[in-house]
Amino acid sequence: MDFLRRIISVLQGWRFARHGAVWLLGAILFTGAAAQTPPPPPTAEYQVKAVFLFNFAQFVDWPATAFESEQAPIVIGVLGEDPFGSYLDEVVQSEKIGDRALVVRRYRRVEDAAGCHVLFIGRSNAAQLDRVLARLQGRSVLTVGDLDNFCLRGGMVRFVTEKGKIHLRINVDAAKAAGLTISSKLLRWATIVTTGKD
Repeated sequence: MDFLRRIISVLQGWRFARHGAVWLLGAILFTGAAAQTPPPPPTAEYQVKAVFLFNFAQFVDWPATAFESEQAPIVIGVLGEDPFGSYLDEVVQSEKIGDRALVVRRYRRVEDAAGCHVLFIGRSNAAQLDRVLARLQGRSVLTVGDLDNFCLRGGMVRFVTEKGKIHLRINVDAAKAAGLTISSKLLRWATIVTTGKD
């Protein structure tokens, strides 16, 4: 199943129906409206981005050395302010990729993100992005963000929102330098950029 169909199927899955809203706009659309369930939920934009984070874990291969064991989970982390709330946890709940479960962890400092595999770097880290990315060099961590010039500065996957659509920009060279292999099924939906040339 190709990348877009996989995301759409997740968007139409039971988790979304359970909240009373099936997001039929697909993986690259959002309405900008917030759901109406307390505690304050993420916007529809960040609900879609949460599904992307889940799918990134399926379309990226990590070296065996990135895991403590063959059954160790794939860790999706959020650094700094969390725009997803509990929604990201609900998206990955009970999901597995091969023999690996998925778990979500939150970090205040990049130094605490040991063992993380997909790391969303929030807007609260904008002023220290270069330091954060430098601390992650040499580690097999897929860095994801929606900050301006994220890939240009060495991040791997950037969400770009234009006219109500979420686009992906991917720095393949940065991913390769971290020992990660990104599937062509994901790359076909992205604009490929390199560090220094966004």
